[in-house]
Amino acid sequence: MPLSLRSSGAAAVTAAALATTALAPAAPAAAADRVLRVYSNNLENLVFNNADGTCTRVSGPDHLRSMLVDDNGATGTSGVQAPDLLIVQQVRGTGQAGAYADQLSAKFGYAAGTYQAIVAWDDPEPWGGSHHCSQQDLGDLKKKQTNAILYNTRTLSLGDTSKYWSAGWLKPGTAYDGGAGCTLYKPPSNDASAANTHKWKRTSAIAARFTIKATGTSVFAATMHLPEQNGANACAGDGDTGIGGSGIHVGADATSLMNASTIRVIGVDANRAGIAPATLSGFGMTGYGTKATMGAKKIDYLFVKGAVRSSSVGHTVSGTRSNHLALYGFITY
Repeated sequence: MPLSLRSSGAAAVTAAALATTALAPAAPAAAADRVLRVYSNNLENLVFNNADGTCTRVSGPDHLRSMLVDDNGATGTSGVQAPDLLIVQQVRGTGQAGAYADQLSAKFGYAAGTYQAIVAWDDPEPWGGSHHCSQQDLGDLKKKQTNAILYNTRTLSLGDTSKYWSAGWLKPGTAYDGGAGCTLYKPPSNDASAANTHKWKRTSAIAARFTIKATGTSVFAATMHLPEQNGANACAGDGDTGIGGSGIHVGADATSLMNASTIRVIGVDANRAGIAPATLSGFGMTGYGTKATMGAKKIDYLFVKGAVRSSSVGHTVSGTRSNHLALYGFITY
């Protein structure tokens, strides 16, 4: 597994991100081929829950084959091209994110380190709770969770990374009262149970600003995973229901990076249905993805500021090997 170094806050960037990658520079893209390929998925620690209570461990290559699509929204074809950004939730830490990044590099015949990972927490403590796997060993794999952004160094250069920011929640036993009961989900406002002391870390968000090497275009990307409680009571912080009552908010450092970026993408498992595509219109962003993403509910969202190409499958990949279906947007620049 790749080593990692901590950056500001609790963010971690794989060591490969700080090393010079021995690759020939990619040829400048023709204007007609200038497409930023972005995906977002909660990959559930690469453990899939089956209907009978058992779980199946999914390999990184299998997950990638099930998620990456061609220009027609089809998986497994010769037209599937290397993505530029993968916004993911629920990885175990830098080790799993780095291994997954190298599997992605190998899929397209690139050297290890071509894809690099930024994670909110390098090695988060187990968060406790039930993971609904009858096999204890697979259930335990879901006990470490953090959020990550993977990027393609052939097409993107990394600028600044934001400090992590916390989600909001309604602590059990607290009256909601139109959001007045909401608080930031971090100590000392975390679960009272000792087993869940570190559960708040699974919802820490992270963002970064990149530059498209071919054109110098700036790109903002963020990954978020909101608490389960957001489904019933939208909370984004102290007395705050979030943007448009969604529970979504963007941290101060991340907002500065976003405001300095031309293309903007946010991938979020909101654990909340009914968030409208126009919710982040104040940031110039539109939501993409027209289908349910987890069972009968749509709780995962991809918001983009940019010229997103149309999708015959509603920007939603039905065969994704995860409990959550992946969303994607191909952005012309």
